[in-house]
Amino acid sequence: MDSLSYKTVSLNSSTATREWFVIDAEGVVLGRLASQVAKILRGKHKPGYTPHVDCGDSVVIINADKVKLTGKKLTDKVYVRHTGYPGGQRFATPAEMLRRKPAFVVTNAVKGMLPKNRLGADILRNLKVYAGAEHPHAAQSPKELNVNQIK
Repeated sequence: MDSLSYKTVSLNSSTATREWFVIDAEGVVLGRLASQVAKILRGKHKPGYTPHVDCGDSVVIINADKVKLTGKKLTDKVYVRHTGYPGGQRFATPAEMLRRKPAFVVTNAVKGMLPKNRLGADILRNLKVYAGAEHPHAAQSPKELNVNQIK
């Protein structure tokens, strides 16, 4: 027998099959949600997962303003940013950010679980986060996904 009866599948961005999922974040713990979403965005749930290719699916998260944080993270955790000016360091708690920009809290948590390179930036573009229950991606006919049932 000259050749193997099996081949290692290595996907590229044109051969990867993509789907759309919608996840309701109401009452879901933020870290658990972010880790499951990062896995779906990365494509690790697929049998043809290829680490150096964006072969994951697109995810729409609704009700981001109703996500749950455990313990005292709502008041003790701090998001730090800098304006670029001297003395321009600014601090915000998740309670303030959920009030001001609820999508930021979820997006930031998922971003922290993706690769810190160009691939991670490309993968993050497949994440859409909305504070309310409505989203403009009905044309993609996303499948409803329950975070607690993802393995």
